[in-house]
Amino acid sequence: MNAQEIEITVVPELAQIGQEDWDACACPEAEDGGRPRDPFTTYRFLSALEQSGSVGPGTGWQPQYLVARIAGQVIAVAPMYAKSHSQGEYIFDHNWAHAYERAGGRYYPKLQIAVPHTPATGRRFLVRPGFEEAGTAALVQGAVQLTDNNALSSLHVTFCTEGEVARAEELGLMSRKSQQFHWHNRDYADFDGFLASLSSRKRKNIRKERAQAQDFGGTIHTFTGDQIEPEHWDAFWQFYQDTGARKWSSPYLTRDFFDHAQKSLRDDIALVLAERDGRWVAGALNFIGRETLFGRYWGCTEHHPFLHFELCYYRAMDFAIAHGLARVEAGAQGEHKLARGYLPSPTWSLHWMRDPGFAAAVGEYLQAERDAVDEEISVLTDYGPFKKTTIEEQE
Repeated sequence: MNAQEIEITVVPELAQIGQEDWDACACPEAEDGGRPRDPFTTYRFLSALEQSGSVGPGTGWQPQYLVARIAGQVIAVAPMYAKSHSQGEYIFDHNWAHAYERAGGRYYPKLQIAVPHTPATGRRFLVRPGFEEAGTAALVQGAVQLTDNNALSSLHVTFCTEGEVARAEELGLMSRKSQQFHWHNRDYADFDGFLASLSSRKRKNIRKERAQAQDFGGTIHTFTGDQIEPEHWDAFWQFYQDTGARKWSSPYLTRDFFDHAQKSLRDDIALVLAERDGRWVAGALNFIGRETLFGRYWGCTEHHPFLHFELCYYRAMDFAIAHGLARVEAGAQGEHKLARGYLPSPTWSLHWMRDPGFAAAVGEYLQAERDAVDEEISVLTDYGPFKKTTIEEQE
């Protein structure tokens, strides 16, 4: 299949592609009625962002969905956006932007292939089965050509898979290695099975934390699917606003996003809420994938010792064990997760710079950064809470 037979277009709305064609590329594994590997590139999730105004005019995330067709059939798509800033990406390139602009260039707008506001690893070049090689190449080459033709500074692909990195590097993109903290389910029968794999001191610390957290004077609930009610989103919106105000100045998601989540995403969600004296006082929002639970947002209106760890980390582990999920990805940053069983795991992004000199400088930086990340992962893993023999088995 040669590249001349593939037509590449850009559309500003998902509806111009359609749910059937999009999901045939984004989550073909869910055609049997099962879950997608992750919900974040599904039509329903991206459409909720778009329809709620969480992306689009005024957000700095302007949809430019990339579509590849052969003889009218959609064979590949990518969630691409024109960005006027670097917020909500979690793979930080602020220093690159400053350097480029100090040298007299214009860094923004840039093109970003990503799931907005979501630091979760997953496929970014979404290809219908049977067209993997041709579809991936068409999307990569089409995105680079669009960047070049429009005299944009750069193209970025964030939280892609390691397999996509290998293919994209062959096509001229540069890779960047970062890290997050993930918890791995070693077929534990229950939470005590996980605790048994830890050193004695760490095991005692976690038991103490859980006991203190659960003594906050209320009850903790985990809701999913039809158990989630609109009132739960009213409460969670308050928590989300509080966290957003402290971390990002203004929240990335609109209130309307959570109404869309209630309509079309609640089967993808595990919502953990703490109730005290008849009021919801804290909550953690998780998304459920085929093998992974993705922790996304946390917030509270009352502060209680270790309640954050209980809702965000330990209840996520409980859910993963109960539902046979292989791991929990607890979002970006946070070395405090290490003591609670979340080990450092590599994440990947891809980058293309239009200016050759700038590209060379970034390439040198990325190589040094990769070496530093490898060293950090090794050191942090050694400091993990697991018994030494368990760490060796995991490695």
